[in-house]
Amino acid sequence: MTAVFPDLWPALPEIFLALSGVALLMLGVFRGDGFTRPVSYLAIVCMLLAAVLAMGYGSGRVVTFNGMFVMDAFGVFMKVLVLVSAAFAVILSLGFNEREQMARFEFPVLMIFATLGMLMMISANDFISLYVGLETQSLALYVIAAFRRDSAKSSEAGLKYFVLGSLSSGMLLYGASLVYGFAGTTSFDKVAALFAGGAHVSPGLVIGLVFVMAGLAFKISAAPFHMWTPDVYEGAPTPVTAFFAAAPKVAAIALLTRVVIEPFGHLAAQWHQVLVAAAVLSMVIGSFVAIMQTNIKRLMAYSSIGHVGYALVGLTTGTQDGVRGVLIYMALYIAMNIGAFAVILSMKAKGQMLEEIKDFAGLSKTNPMLAATMAIFMFSMAGIPPMAGFFGKLYVFLAAVAAQEYTLAVIGVLTSVVGAFYYLRIIKIMYFDEPAVVVDKVDDDGMTGVLVVTSLFTLLFFVAPAPILNGAAAAAAALFAG
Repeated sequence: MTAVFPDLWPALPEIFLALSGVALLMLGVFRGDGFTRPVSYLAIVCMLLAAVLAMGYGSGRVVTFNGMFVMDAFGVFMKVLVLVSAAFAVILSLGFNEREQMARFEFPVLMIFATLGMLMMISANDFISLYVGLETQSLALYVIAAFRRDSAKSSEAGLKYFVLGSLSSGMLLYGASLVYGFAGTTSFDKVAALFAGGAHVSPGLVIGLVFVMAGLAFKISAAPFHMWTPDVYEGAPTPVTAFFAAAPKVAAIALLTRVVIEPFGHLAAQWHQVLVAAAVLSMVIGSFVAIMQTNIKRLMAYSSIGHVGYALVGLTTGTQDGVRGVLIYMALYIAMNIGAFAVILSMKAKGQMLEEIKDFAGLSKTNPMLAATMAIFMFSMAGIPPMAGFFGKLYVFLAAVAAQEYTLAVIGVLTSVVGAFYYLRIIKIMYFDEPAVVVDKVDDDGMTGVLVVTSLFTLLFFVAPAPILNGAAAAAAALFAG
């Protein structure tokens, strides 16, 4: 029997990123920690080049590596989002890591390997490749969560993430083993063909599917599997928190979307209620618990739980329009989230980081530009037009109404009103309270660049929305065509 050499072209971004990570690791080892900034710059370039390679793939659906890896327009769209948000996260880490004496070359290398795992997750076409991608991502994330070794909070964040992440991986593996036991295959394509042919759906397989979804719900921090999020967000170094809030979330949403639409698309009746419960709990918990927070990073953690709930509203429909809404939502969510964390990272007084909400008091008087950019992101997250966040919610809720998910849409709108309270409270504190501290000027060029790009995108998205809308439409169509 002759070995068939796999078609490597669809996996070019992953191969390039893997080789880049190894090369940068060797470069760092031989040049030492003093070479951290050049390694970081090279990591950003490698991520952006991988995004260009992904965009150069074109259209059509190609399955390679013995059916374990799939590349299509859906994969291209989500990979570009992950790679761009990861590059932004590395830019945010440059000045912070140097100020906090944690600038080591391993940091950008770990970011590259975490991103590699995310790309593999997005293109997974088999439960085995799904798990390999998930663990490649998770192992790197456990380390960077605890990267500030001399901080008890950071070590605690890393340990909590590791313990609960291991639990979720165990649930996912158990679910995958049940699916294999009852379906006789781990391949997404074969599972889809099985149920398209009208195969009997056994209770054991449904239980396996629920366990798989529970494991993935942990990765996107959807309630009731959100318990790790506030502690890890607060304890991890802030650039790591920004990374957690963007890239891994997009990759896990992409993976969950592919799993429920492709192999289990014919079992919508079985997974629909699980997603509805997760969406409602996430929106309610994310909105109401955030009101009580005093730490801005914990508030952003509950905010992210709420946003995942809104994204899941689109996925519960199981329709092409619903998936399109999810993709648009995630693209816009990344911009406003990375921007908000850039503002949080810029909040320093005499070189010390400010992380309490009360520290934003009077920011409009001490640093009007920083206050204006934060106001843009808060208005957008609250879903107030014409900010980008409004359009994200609009497309998700329109898809829910079209699919007759009226209850979900109403709950989404009501929780958005509750959520608007704590976003607008920050704006009120910045513009109407007296300054508590004088915030330092933003002296980091990379940070200024991120603030400018993300705030302009969030503010002016409505001027030229076509690239995102068309890209999301093509990606959703590719998923259903497959």
